[in-house]
Amino acid sequence: MAEIIQRDGTWAFDGSTIRITPGLHRSVPLFRQTYGEVAVPLEAVAGVVLEPERRRGRLRLRLREGADPLLQATGGRLPDVADPYRLSVEVDRTGVAEYVAEEIRRALLLDRIPKEPVKAYLLPGPPVPVSVRSSDGTVSFDGSQVRIDWSDTSERVKRATGPRIIDLGDLVRIEWLPNSGHEDGFLRFVTRETVFSRLPPEKDPYALDLWGSTRRDLLTALVATAVTARLPHPSSRAPAGSDANDPARSNANARAGSDAHDPASRPAPGPPGTTDHHDVLLRRLRELGRLHREGVLTDEEFARTKAVVLRGF
Repeated sequence: MAEIIQRDGTWAFDGSTIRITPGLHRSVPLFRQTYGEVAVPLEAVAGVVLEPERRRGRLRLRLREGADPLLQATGGRLPDVADPYRLSVEVDRTGVAEYVAEEIRRALLLDRIPKEPVKAYLLPGPPVPVSVRSSDGTVSFDGSQVRIDWSDTSERVKRATGPRIIDLGDLVRIEWLPNSGHEDGFLRFVTRETVFSRLPPEKDPYALDLWGSTRRDLLTALVATAVTARLPHPSSRAPAGSDANDPARSNANARAGSDAHDPASRPAPGPPGTTDHHDVLLRRLRELGRLHREGVLTDEEFARTKAVVLRGF
């Protein structure tokens, strides 16, 4: 067993798995504490390095491309302090850190682990259900559906469309950009119907605009990762123009010939066909019309959001 314990966390390697446990110190970011322990199988590892810094060192684990849904969902945009695959090492513990790194390197050589991209996720991502409250609303994922409930501070156009419910089968991809404190971030759920949408995050009913607490908004990466882990792996996507493995096309083909009234094929903020449900949708349409007349919504934004509401009918 090779192990190093630091204020930021602990790395323990038993020859087959690297267990990364976040530290309990108050300096450890909320995201790391919430994400919890990460068990990285050796076959997911591409390499490990000990990077020297002025007053301390830093262990950095490099994973094979496509092995981890967290890295896939965040696209390398996680702040360094929130990255579970980096560990700050005190100067008097660099010898231990180098020993841990060398043990991992030796195992990679002995087991002949390739560095090429993988064709399936080797880490599971966060367990579900998972729910996060952000500056723009609360986003939840239960393994089959994403639900967004808007906050009182969300744009009126979002509140007018009501809660957003998105079936996993309708999703093409997730787009995530953290709130840096200087610039807003967003979490966008791209579906087959919105893949060409150009609405800004603050007015897009399929996106959370991240503008508040950087510390808390970073937790939206948990939902992004949990959803990404259950979408088709990127390696399964065929080149442009091919129907074989493109998520949007394959989902559409899978639905071809199915019952047109299948609940999974339509958004459902309430039971369709009821008078109350239609009244709610009509009120939302009137609100959208008023926002359009007042100039709050452009023609394109009005058409896009009206289409969202009309699908509820």
